[in-house]
Amino acid sequence: MNKLISLSLIIFFISCGSINNISLEKTKLIKTTVNTILNNWHLAASEANFEDYFGEMDSISVFIGTDASENWKKKQFQDFSKPYFDKGKAWDFKTLERTIYVNSSGEFVWFDELLNTWMGTCRGSGVLEKTTKGWKIKHYVLSVTIPNDDVQAVILAKKKSDAIFLKKFQK
Repeated sequence: MNKLISLSLIIFFISCGSINNISLEKTKLIKTTVNTILNNWHLAASEANFEDYFGEMDSISVFIGTDASENWKKKQFQDFSKPYFDKGKAWDFKTLERTIYVNSSGEFVWFDELLNTWMGTCRGSGVLEKTTKGWKIKHYVLSVTIPNDDVQAVILAKKKSDAIFLKKFQK
């Protein structure tokens, strides 16, 4: 009897785990949809379309920029960005490559992308969630890439500003 109960529980837990697995076709559709959303998001910035750009972001989104101080909630990022959009010139990021990953329930995706920007080659990464309003960007991180051979020069170049910035974390 105990073996039957144990076997039943094992089968139950295995079947519960597979309930959330989505099909390969659904995964491909999600990746295509998210790829389009991200392409349109970058396009909206290049066209200085404030509403379309921030419309892709969830109300509780976070945008982490290249400066150590840039860890913005959506409203803060909107306030920072609005003058650029109002002048008709935000930023123009061209995607060189992107990899999108889908969780087993198909409700979350995360991605990384290589970008050609005015800062040179950058890396973006983020998370989107499927909501009642469609897929929304929840979190985005923009990073400037540094060739390994140039790291020491960059460390030296930012040493002074890092020392000033880090003072706020000292107790």
